Amino acid sequence: MKLLKYKLLGLAVLLSSVLLAQQTPAPKQTQAISIEGATAHLGNGKVIDNALIMFNDGKLTFVGSALTKIARQGTIINAKGKHIYPGFIAPNSTLGLVEIDAVRATEDENEVGTMNPHIRSLIAYNTESKVVESMRINGVLMGQITPRGGRISGTSSVVQFDAWNWEDAVIKEDDGIHINWPNPFSRGRWWLGEPATLKENKNYNKQVDELNTYIKESAVYQLGQNTTRHLPYEALNGITTGDKTVYIHVDGEKGITDALRFKQAHNIDKLVIVGGYEAHLVSNLLVEQNVPVLLQRVHSKPNNDDDDYDLPFTLANRLVNDGVLVGLENAGDMERMNTRNLPFLAGTCAAYGLDKETALSLITLNTAKILGIDDMVGSLEVGKDATLFISEGDALDMRTNKIDKAYIQGRDVILKSHQTELYQRYSNKYKK
Repeated sequence: MKLLKYKLLGLAVLLSSVLLAQQTPAPKQTQAISIEGATAHLGNGKVIDNALIMFNDGKLTFVGSALTKIARQGTIINAKGKHIYPGFIAPNSTLGLVEIDAVRATEDENEVGTMNPHIRSLIAYNTESKVVESMRINGVLMGQITPRGGRISGTSSVVQFDAWNWEDAVIKEDDGIHINWPNPFSRGRWWLGEPATLKENKNYNKQVDELNTYIKESAVYQLGQNTTRHLPYEALNGITTGDKTVYIHVDGEKGITDALRFKQAHNIDKLVIVGGYEAHLVSNLLVEQNVPVLLQRVHSKPNNDDDDYDLPFTLANRLVNDGVLVGLENAGDMERMNTRNLPFLAGTCAAYGLDKETALSLITLNTAKILGIDDMVGSLEVGKDATLFISEGDALDMRTNKIDKAYIQGRDVILKSHQTELYQRYSNKYKK
């Protein structure tokens, strides 16, 4: 009797794990697909009304007008009245690194230590995450998985959101190193009764010097004959040649200016500002040094009392008009869950000055260029991955972003999650 009890218990655990697991990844595309009649938003600023999009073996083979006299290939999907978009890309994300914030065993976003360039987020990425699968429903099909913590957090990688494991998911492995720039100022701690006004960080220069010294030491190490390996120093190899991008997380004007000096001092080939709340104050320097910006979450309050009330909403428009290459990121409170709202951040940018197709590029082609994957994804162009989706309406509007079909590298992915199941469950309850 006791043996039967244990067997039943084991079966229950097995069934629960199966029910909680992510849906089975879609099989590889085996038949060509032709989508016609929809409005195609290419992601590069262009729009094709009554478009024809064809793809085979995971690659786009035709992008043009449905009036073109060309044979349709494979399965034909009539998408008249609908819209086609390239898959949205979420940069600077911890998706797949943390599942439940309140459960320590599911957190793997940072490591102990200050200088951790050798820490690779990719090998910790959990393709079975239920949070990740909820992204696809709003068209967010790819992301840059980024570590947190320390002065140098580690190395990020770019993945697609339908895979068996991290090896299958990877689009670009170890794309860049992430540095948290020291803050020149700090605010008083209100819980200790200190005023909330800004005050100078007396250790700022020391912290910047430590970072400079570390980069110099790594450069010396890479030039020498070393009998003992130093993995952190080795991880920094490639930042001067452009093989790896340096992502500096910084918001303030002084911090951004000093980060640009840091770029020049160490001959860093590719540098990206992440956050960039005051980037508009030094946009001329960013353009001069060809440094793009991944803007912090648009749906935020102004940081300073004397800022324009709508600064976070208009910041992308200001930088684009100044000639800065801009992408959108979603780091902040409840970052992972809110990443599914990435398209609506772009929609807000469109509502506050940006052309709609330019706003779309902030989460498609611009971000792909910044991450160095624009030869594969980011726009609907022949030869690129067939990573795209069909929406019933405007994908940047939360009222009309209703996705019928989504494809990742040509695979027809499942558009269901725990939330859609609950929605259907309770919708049926109240319809009765």
